Amino acid sequence: MYWVNPYWNRTMFTPVWSVSLVEALNLIKEAVQGERNDELFYDELIKLAPTPEQAAIIKSIRDDERGHNQMYRGIYREITGQEITGISNEQYQRVESYTEGLQRALQGELSAVEKYRKIWFGLPVGIYRDTVYGIILDELKHASKYNYLFTLNHHKD
Repeated sequence: MYWVNPYWNRTMFTPVWSVSLVEALNLIKEAVQGERNDELFYDELIKLAPTPEQAAIIKSIRDDERGHNQMYRGIYREITGQEITGISNEQYQRVESYTEGLQRALQGELSAVEKYRKIWFGLPVGIYRDTVYGIILDELKHASKYNYLFTLNHHKD
């Protein structure tokens, strides 16, 4: 057996994305409040899609995002007993071109993964954390789909 010095102290390891439950709840609120701008963005991108197949891919992503919003609202409601109200103060920026919109969407999905990782870390172990993990996987799937769409269209603009 190995002997361990009981007086030896080490610092507690903390990942860089570690947040408290309160911070995680604030990030959930922030994510949900941007819902209106997201809807405008998806609607615009769907209209710009050059084929019905590409529009269908973006619609499936939009529908997933709507489900994520409902799940985040449910998590917030169950933990705090309150509803999320209000909308983001950010001004909506119109899409200049389809490929520019795809690039913006891809970057948005990847930054959502980073934000959601913080939310995941701040929630207690169990169904809420598992749900956010599923949302993170969806965001990565969306990023792959946007990458695919960008690859199909990058030479067209």
